[in-house]
Amino acid sequence: MNEIEVLYEDNHIIAVNKKSSDIVQGDKTGDTPLSDFVKKYLKEKYNKPGEVFVGTVHRIDRPVSGIILFAKTSKALSRLNAMFQTKDIQKTYWAVVKNKPAATSGKLVHYLKKNEAKNMSKAFVKETLGALRSELEYELICNSDNYFLLEIKPLTGRHHQIRVQLSAMGCPIKGDLKYGFDRSNKDASIHLHAREIEFIHPVKQEKIVIVAPTPKERLWLEFEKQIAG
Repeated sequence: MNEIEVLYEDNHIIAVNKKSSDIVQGDKTGDTPLSDFVKKYLKEKYNKPGEVFVGTVHRIDRPVSGIILFAKTSKALSRLNAMFQTKDIQKTYWAVVKNKPAATSGKLVHYLKKNEAKNMSKAFVKETLGALRSELEYELICNSDNYFLLEIKPLTGRHHQIRVQLSAMGCPIKGDLKYGFDRSNKDASIHLHAREIEFIHPVKQEKIVIVAPTPKERLWLEFEKQIAG
């Protein structure tokens, strides 16, 4: 059993801290997706007979860690889906990069074009046929001897957006060979973490803020310690 780390749960939603090796939904690898492990967890916790409903609301790339929200009811699923469409869910990511950005904070605007065959996106600085406008805000929040920790707030939700936009800025994410880092991490992860999610609860109508601890890895732990003071 893949032990899942539950960050928040009520009658309508459940949020878990995804490990970098997990896939959110089934894909061509045939590996068991996180959604199945969540179903198993709920089935065992509540001793439910029959099928358990778990609705996948959003995804993050396999090598990325952090918060994933699932719906426990169809009503919550449809409302959360609508909230993602209207950008009423704010997500914050942490990214560890090798190079210090020229400005310690700013907004990046690119036009991203997806290459389906290579499962990659390319960033253009000007409008380009078939490319989608992509925006994010970033801030340098601390650094170690060799790396810099950026806090990212994506304003759009494009394919590999944070990875390709930071790379285009000259700051590829640690371990991200696909987008210009010079070597992979031993566990095939990249140092990108979905740190926080904030939204109005789809049923209770109250503000929810969920924070995901970073992976238990030396560099992440060093940054967590620095920020905690």
